[in-house]
Amino acid sequence: MRVLVAEDDSRIAADLARGLTEAGYIAECVADGEEAWFRGDTEDYAAIILDLGLPRLDGLTILKRWREAGRRTPVLILTARGSWAERVDGIDAGADDYLPKPFQMEELLARLRSIVRRSAGHASSVVCIGDLTLDERQMQVSLRGQKVALSPLEYRLASYLVLHRGRVVSQFELNENIYGQDDAHDSNAIEVLVGRVRKKLGPELIETRRGFGYIVPGDGT
Repeated sequence: MRVLVAEDDSRIAADLARGLTEAGYIAECVADGEEAWFRGDTEDYAAIILDLGLPRLDGLTILKRWREAGRRTPVLILTARGSWAERVDGIDAGADDYLPKPFQMEELLARLRSIVRRSAGHASSVVCIGDLTLDERQMQVSLRGQKVALSPLEYRLASYLVLHRGRVVSQFELNENIYGQDDAHDSNAIEVLVGRVRKKLGPELIETRRGFGYIVPGDGT
């Protein structure tokens, strides 16, 4: 899943990018408020981590612009300023959660998973669909109680489709959220990847909708 990181502190941005990548996300970092606003307004992300103290355009103004424009991407505010009044301003502006600096990466990832799940209409980090269980926190998929070894790309595909189960996901959307914009790959890479996941998790998990994309049917639990 693609996550936009709007953070002007290069050290923090690098730490976030590394932590997000290790957790299976595709992190795209920007350090400028104007660019952050433009990217969040014109591209689709699973979530946005937004620092309030950005240069050229502050985070609170960016968030208000996104919400006024109807952009509903989950936003986690990240800032060194942690007064209760500022938190209220952020939540009122449309933030989904708020984490003051300094922070622990484990807590940030837990909060990120939570707002992404809520945006998709799910509450638990553990999803069960028939014999399959996906644990977002452990980044692990099990089939009939047995852990299945998936590559990072295979896990990204399975988890994205499971999280958006019941909805047809286009090949373009999968490309962006599994490979990212800058990762070179063959045009049929998604089709090949789907085939690999089907071999490991069963052919019935992912259905192909010709001309539209792929779908994991059902709501799960």
